[in-house]
Amino acid sequence: MKALSREADDLGKNDRPLIEAAQRDPARFAELYENNFERVYAYVIRRVGDRAETEDVTAEVFHHALANLKNYEWRGIPFAAWLFRIAANLISDRRQKRQHEQSIDEPEQIESIQAGSAEFEEVERKATLFRLVDTLPGEQQRVIVLRFVEQKSIKEVAQAIRKTEGAVKQLQFRALTALRARMEGADA
Repeated sequence: MKALSREADDLGKNDRPLIEAAQRDPARFAELYENNFERVYAYVIRRVGDRAETEDVTAEVFHHALANLKNYEWRGIPFAAWLFRIAANLISDRRQKRQHEQSIDEPEQIESIQAGSAEFEEVERKATLFRLVDTLPGEQQRVIVLRFVEQKSIKEVAQAIRKTEGAVKQLQFRALTALRARMEGADA
């Protein structure tokens, strides 16, 4: 976990030149997007739970951030914290709209997370995990996504990738073993 805290601290220090460059030239926003996509996605999926809605909200967050980047003021905190606040507001707005459409009177509150908090570190850990899944061999990566993101059964995964259930279990085992080792390496 200490490595993740250091990563968050380092990330905040590296944000300022990227933000200033993107404020001068919006085409430079791509690096901020790349550096923060997994964090925002992890933050949103934790609150929304639905993959399609998470993808929509994440896209909206970056669209909103790009549109309002000229108004952003550097205050020494990680850029991701601003993105989390945008995400929290968008999620809250969506829930309020849904509740209004369903004639529910009491909207839920969505909290924003602070850099350095335990929740921020959890989001960082999940973002690291998302990046590590991308480094797995193709079949292992597909099994992990089908099993844990799309929440399919072993049987459903076997049918989807045209392998036996035993082969799927073996691919899952190898993938989880590799991810566990890589996560432990990231925490060191």
